[in-house]
Amino acid sequence: MDHQDLNNLVVVSDLHCGCRLGLCPPEGAKLDDGGTYLPSNLQAKTWAMWREFWDDFVPDATRGEPFGVVCNGDVLEGVHHKSTSQISHNLEDQSRIARACLAPVSELCAGRLWMVRGTEAHVASSAREEERLAREVGAIPNEEGQHARWDLWKVVGGEKLVHFLHHIGTTGSQAYEATAVHKELVEELTESARWGDRRPDMIVRSHRHRCIETAIPVGSHGGSESGRAVAIVTPAWQGKTPFVWKIPGGRLAPPQLGGVVIRFAHGRLFVDWRIWTIERSKAA
Repeated sequence: MDHQDLNNLVVVSDLHCGCRLGLCPPEGAKLDDGGTYLPSNLQAKTWAMWREFWDDFVPDATRGEPFGVVCNGDVLEGVHHKSTSQISHNLEDQSRIARACLAPVSELCAGRLWMVRGTEAHVASSAREEERLAREVGAIPNEEGQHARWDLWKVVGGEKLVHFLHHIGTTGSQAYEATAVHKELVEELTESARWGDRRPDMIVRSHRHRCIETAIPVGSHGGSESGRAVAIVTPAWQGKTPFVWKIPGGRLAPPQLGGVVIRFAHGRLFVDWRIWTIERSKAA
């Protein structure tokens, strides 16, 4: 199958493997010094969600059709901001966990896997750790030979164009949660028109660990028929870290865990997502 003829793309991001609040398989992780890390109760719950996402939600959302997978950044936790919530500060230990999570995904999508680079604080300068991991799990390289790329332009269904990039602005208020996302969409359309490039039908961002979608009507390519331009931000696979507990908005909100399916059908792109959360702490 030509990759441009795929009607379905599954998008996951922000796995933060290597964090004690990030994704970790139930067998845990063998560490470089011979020890073993076993996942917490939170990680066991998150892994059950991960399995339900791939075993139940994805087959249903894609109607059992072939699909590609885009991993949209921050697969690893890294060593950053004097944090102590990592399983290990050895990035090989963290990569071993990420490989255990992503290798089965690569098999599920028959190698139709693309990886986008995340935040350097998590994946090292120039995202070198994410690039190394992307090579190991067989992610499809770009024309420069990068297996993990800064962005991805992807044709879906043979005709719709989607732009993937990890970063997006954030906010401390849910009342303005759509602002940065809608702004990013408008700027993407403006830059495309400014330089005579084809505009995207959809843009996908991650980074903020919260899912939201916004859309505006636009003229169809080459005609006056009305179409849609859509922006979507993906949820994450990490619980609330010590950093989140102190920032506005995040400190009150439960984590959003899950992923997104983009599907081309009836000449349009549709977005479906599956999101879980973790119950708040019990009253004393």
